[in-house]
Amino acid sequence: MSTDFDPKEFPVGIIGLGLMGSSIAACMLMAGHPVTGVELVPGALEDGAKRVKDHFKLALKKGLIQGEASDYLKDFSASVDLSDLKHCSLVIESIKEDKILKGEVFQILDGIVSEETLITTNTSAIPISELQQFVSHPDRFFGLHWMEPAYTTRFLEVICGAESDLEKAQFLYDLGELWQKETVLVKKDLPGFIANRLMYAMYREAMHLVEEDYASVEDVDRACRNVAGYFLPMMGVFRWMDFTGIASYRKVMKDLFPTLNNDAAPGKVINDIVDAGGKGIANGRGFYTYTEEEVAIWKDLYSEFSYEIRELTQKYPADIVQRKLDEKKESIPPERKNQS
Repeated sequence: MSTDFDPKEFPVGIIGLGLMGSSIAACMLMAGHPVTGVELVPGALEDGAKRVKDHFKLALKKGLIQGEASDYLKDFSASVDLSDLKHCSLVIESIKEDKILKGEVFQILDGIVSEETLITTNTSAIPISELQQFVSHPDRFFGLHWMEPAYTTRFLEVICGAESDLEKAQFLYDLGELWQKETVLVKKDLPGFIANRLMYAMYREAMHLVEEDYASVEDVDRACRNVAGYFLPMMGVFRWMDFTGIASYRKVMKDLFPTLNNDAAPGKVINDIVDAGGKGIANGRGFYTYTEEEVAIWKDLYSEFSYEIRELTQKYPADIVQRKLDEKKESIPPERKNQS
């Protein structure tokens, strides 16, 4: 499968226009795809369509898109009927994290779209191998795991299930470039995929440090911001160890690994918050407490930050060194190239 095509000829369907689905729809529209968004929650269609439009207002304000928002939104339609996705070449499901509910949707969708349509799920944790059993052609079924907001962040995981076709997976991987992503290909299905496994290992250790009174929530957050927050966006894990000395890391690992938290269940800190009804910024009660005004400011700041960090990651892409080397080669005069 080749990605050498006009995105206008590759329509995309989005199932679910909530927080994540609406920003995925915006990402697809910005890449040039016609998009049909289907909202299955009764009474939620108008709000879902408004979210998509609001993303474009902000993107225009931040200079992420050229022209007018209407130039993109003319290719967007919203519906409550899955049959309106019958023309789509790619469908991305982004509904409630419920295996049974997702399965019911996929079974209906399977009877609507063509045998060539790629069907994907934005699940964060449900095994792809289990979800692909709900369709008649599991080889065309994949996970597409995004990070919010999908049209500014560079992250995208393409996850294969046990029966997924690797050639089709590579096609989705290559499409990520059109969507301005540094795509990750997960060749074998595993719980949490790559990003969540890395993040939840950190969440577990962070909560352990607080529960055992080694540090406060505030200080653990400061440590994350001012250590990993500086090098991870540019180098990742393995290149950072290369950059700073592998041998020393192995030595520390021998001493530190046996002392790290290995609990198999959520700890007291998060259990107490959730059991007491805490939902984070949704109701102002989480690891921190928030007023309504503080919540609004945090949301605005994160939106602003997501645009700024996007510019920084685009300035320092994963292949930046190769790009610099290529630039040097191109700057060499022809006569010097012939001499070498």
